[in-house]
Amino acid sequence: MTQGAGLRAGDLPDDLTAAEAGMWQAFRNGSGYDLNSGDAVVDDPHGGQPWGPERTVRARIIAWLLLDGPPALAGRVSSLKLAGVRITGALDLAGGTVTPYVEMKGCRFERDVLLPEARFTTVRLVNCSVPRLEAARVHTEGDLHLPRCRFHNGVRLTDAQIGTDLLLNQAVVHRDRTGRSIAADGLTVGQDLQAELLESHGELSLRSAKVGVSLSLRGARLANPSGRLALNAPQLTVERTLYLSPAGVGSPLLSGTTPARGTRIQRFECQGGVRLDDGRFGDAVDLERARFVFTDDQELSLRRVQTPELRFLGEQPERGKVVLSGARVVTLVDRAGSWPGPGNLHMGGFGYENLVPRGPFPLTRRLEWVAAATAEYNPEPYERLAAVLRAAGEDEDAREVLLAKQRRRRETLPPAGKLWGYAQDVTVAYGYRPGRAAVWMAVLWAASAFAFAHTTLEPMNSDGHPGWSPVLFALDLLLPVIDLGQAGEWQLRGGWQWLAAAIVLLGWILATTVAAGATRLLRRG
Repeated sequence: MTQGAGLRAGDLPDDLTAAEAGMWQAFRNGSGYDLNSGDAVVDDPHGGQPWGPERTVRARIIAWLLLDGPPALAGRVSSLKLAGVRITGALDLAGGTVTPYVEMKGCRFERDVLLPEARFTTVRLVNCSVPRLEAARVHTEGDLHLPRCRFHNGVRLTDAQIGTDLLLNQAVVHRDRTGRSIAADGLTVGQDLQAELLESHGELSLRSAKVGVSLSLRGARLANPSGRLALNAPQLTVERTLYLSPAGVGSPLLSGTTPARGTRIQRFECQGGVRLDDGRFGDAVDLERARFVFTDDQELSLRRVQTPELRFLGEQPERGKVVLSGARVVTLVDRAGSWPGPGNLHMGGFGYENLVPRGPFPLTRRLEWVAAATAEYNPEPYERLAAVLRAAGEDEDAREVLLAKQRRRRETLPPAGKLWGYAQDVTVAYGYRPGRAAVWMAVLWAASAFAFAHTTLEPMNSDGHPGWSPVLFALDLLLPVIDLGQAGEWQLRGGWQWLAAAIVLLGWILATTVAAGATRLLRRG
């Protein structure tokens, strides 16, 4: 009988070790194959305890089982379920089609796992030690689970297609030769991508990746001290929510949920730049309690991001920049202490429709927020804030914002423009406080009428003239254009001429500023 015929009949190959023979039989039976000793220290796949031949199998035997293995026993479904096994040699399944279910727990791989362009149903590597996972363009109908695994030279999932969930919870991934920890550009995940409590030492690259439900980096720690970016994910598409927020620690039941009050948590922390430019998020981007540690030339870049809700509730970055230029959100949920200071915030073209502050965020702080984003005068952030406040029924606050815009604009004008600006500000507050003009007019009218009441003027025409009225005379001087029949009927000499000229000039200034303010109000309405 040939060897091929023997395999088809389910016979054991002649060159298998005892450990491999046991794995072969367990595969046909669809049962688990556990070689753990029962000693937690010895069985730790990431520890330094040696594992001998009694728990060692060759990678090529595993590949043989998965790609061209023996038939299952009657009434069984063949599957590979290993625990506590040491795999020698590179596990190379490149381009292959693997039908059996694959699950390896607490295993130690001596060489790389090579899965490029392979096709699987479901693959689960749990708490395994792997030098490197090479899985570009891998395709799974179900899940790809890699929780608590440690990858010493990175993971490559470029253009991979995961049918349901991709799990990287509590995984530890070190950088490869290019400086990337996880290279997953073009990745497609049918449902959730969970990488909670992930430790990434290098650049996590998700350029143009697509996630069918949510992407959770709750409690993750990303660090790339030797590069510019720790999270590089431009053109990322997430149908629901991107979570860069805390994770509960100590219970697997907390995975994928927001920790309840009183739960011990680990917040999301990133040492290195974050790039989410042109991202599309169906529900929200959640930065609750996130901590970003940047150098001066690094930034949290949200350029042209689109999402219904942005929860900017992290810790204020001490250095680096936050860039929201061109971003579009419906609701901005933020905290006053989360935003960086002047020169480190850029919001040119940032559009939002609702403001929901978390905690105290008075208008004075909100104006400082806008000023911090405009190192040089730019009217757009002020006008956007005023429009949002007005839509929320805060008309008085909206007027204060537009007044602040005019005062900021005044700083850019030449001396003559500044002088005219001060005049408008003092008299009618650029038209946003029109009641102030009436007060000035009343004060000036009363003062001038009182002064003219202490003199007697000679009429210009002795034959016929109106009766002397210092009140009407002062009002006739004060109101330009309008003629009350007093100013042209009485002669002024000496200091009274100068007083009359001053009243006329002040009247014109008040009238002009009132007209400018009214025009601004009409244009705004």
